[in-house]
Amino acid sequence: MKNQLIDLNNHLFAQIERLSDESLSDKEIQKEIQRSKAVATVSKQIVDNARLALDAQRFRTEYAGRTELPEMIGGKSHA
Repeated sequence: MKNQLIDLNNHLFAQIERLSDESLSDKEIQKEIQRSKAVATVSKQIVDNARLALDAQRFRTEYAGRTELPEMIGGKSHA
């Protein structure tokens, strides 16, 4: 998959344009509202995942090997 966060931004603006389409019938606008809710839910997950990746990189940079990752996210087992 080659999508990037800028692509998400473009999808969100495209959805806003669809919601703003005055030629849509009531039924069509309700369908777009439902689609918008789904897009918003997925978008939030994508942004949260990107934020987690950024936080992890900051952690690695800040601690530069002075601490170990928890085993549940790839750290070494001490058993």
